[in-house]
Amino acid sequence: MQVDLCRVGDEESRMVLLAASIVSKSGKVLVSRQFMDMSRMRIESLLAAFPKLVGTGKQHTFVENENVRYVYQPIEALYLVLVTNKQSNILEDLDTLRMLSKLVPEYSLSLDEEGICKTGFELIFAFDEVISLGHKENVTVAQVKQNCEMESHEEKLHKLVLQSKINETKDVMKRKASEIDKSKIEKNRGDKGGFMSLQSMGSGRIESSFSDLSISSGGGGFGSGSGFGLSTDVESYSAKSKGRQPLAATAPPKGLGMQLGKSKKTNQFLESLKAEGELIVEDVQPKAGQSRAAAPPPTDPITLTVEEKLNVTLKRDGGISNFDVQGTLSLQILNQDDGLIQVQIETGGNPGILFKAHPNMNKELFSSENILGLKDPNRPFPTGPAGDAAGVGLLRWRMQSADESMVPLTINCWPSVSGNETYVSIEYEASSMFDLCNVVISVPLPALREAPNIRQIDGEWRYDSRNSVLEWSILLIDNSNRSGSMEFVVPPADSSAFFPISVCFSATNTYSDLKVAKIIPLRDGAPPKFSQRTTLITENYQVV
Repeated sequence: MQVDLCRVGDEESRMVLLAASIVSKSGKVLVSRQFMDMSRMRIESLLAAFPKLVGTGKQHTFVENENVRYVYQPIEALYLVLVTNKQSNILEDLDTLRMLSKLVPEYSLSLDEEGICKTGFELIFAFDEVISLGHKENVTVAQVKQNCEMESHEEKLHKLVLQSKINETKDVMKRKASEIDKSKIEKNRGDKGGFMSLQSMGSGRIESSFSDLSISSGGGGFGSGSGFGLSTDVESYSAKSKGRQPLAATAPPKGLGMQLGKSKKTNQFLESLKAEGELIVEDVQPKAGQSRAAAPPPTDPITLTVEEKLNVTLKRDGGISNFDVQGTLSLQILNQDDGLIQVQIETGGNPGILFKAHPNMNKELFSSENILGLKDPNRPFPTGPAGDAAGVGLLRWRMQSADESMVPLTINCWPSVSGNETYVSIEYEASSMFDLCNVVISVPLPALREAPNIRQIDGEWRYDSRNSVLEWSILLIDNSNRSGSMEFVVPPADSSAFFPISVCFSATNTYSDLKVAKIIPLRDGAPPKFSQRTTLITENYQVV
């Protein structure tokens, strides 16, 4: 007891504020800041005695005992208490109390035990700005808040440099991880057996019953660089070897060729693979980059082909960056006797399209009557073999626009990170101008160890693990499905990892709406029979 009295006497001689505290009405200490050297037991004993000294129904702002003075103010269900010595200036203490009572609601939105405890450190820092070594500083509430929230320009700059280094390191880590994953995949494929190139197995025409097959593995195979020449959209089968030696495909007897048109032999071939331990997985997704099947060779004497190639670049946040349509009209004649002709065409009347005829065409005849004919009417058009699908170019045109309504297909991609997963929602909207065939939307993905988790999809999907691309396929988009969506989940990734998105499709009508009206023979006789092919294809269609 003598020690405590000596300490209090020493404190009294300094005439200072000993502590600023917030306590409950039951005496529970929530926040307390001591400005003199005091032990925890000492301040707890002083604050525990405070509720007993406060009388009910009295309007005092301070109470005293034999050692200290308590200057207090009720704050809802709590007390803001200043513990001072009895020789301190009571007016200065009341001024300090008013200042602290203004600061408490600024930092604690809820004036209850939970709110005060959550903002305890902020309140202590604010008390330190008001009271220094037991004496009140001449500051205002605004100055206290400004001092507590003071930011350093050098600190900001240091944090920006540090964050930049962290981001750069993360990017390097991602690239290294991606390279390691790809090298592991390549190594695993290199260690596994597979099929040798079957290019030497014959050059006969592939019949339709096997034209949709493509068997691929690490060592080569059908359609994997072997030059097998499949002309379809489908990569149907993949064979996974189990560590055995590569199967050597022996050439057939000379002169016999290779017959793939019989489904029975095809099934026997696949069954033999399964019997040897090969895993045959069927996948009938259209392959990206091939939006249409190769056109069959012409059978009519005269074939005119209208083809438009679409180059579009869309912005991921909306809007169009580039829209360009380039079209050609080509002529293919099988027999030399049918070369002396002229072609009457009908244009769709699109004012944004500029037509240009071949230099050998009679431009006056074309501009006045929409007839394509050579300048020398006695000169026939060149002929070509049935396998030459290119033909002779007669007319070219081009259209450019900044109108987003001209875009046949728009893509919206919304990646969002939630916890340890990234949810990606993709939606397409197709214009009513075209019915789109064999649509393939290719979405790049970060390097993954397994296929993404597809939550919902309108259509079919295929994951290309080698290129880390998710392919979303829709066979036909018409009035029944002008819009559709897909949602999948992958590990956490930056939103830029899912761009650029590539799109492939084809359509049977064009922007120019060009049609061949008739063939005009320059010799006596009936007009030769002709056919017209019209197609719109994508050359470069991306969302960046």
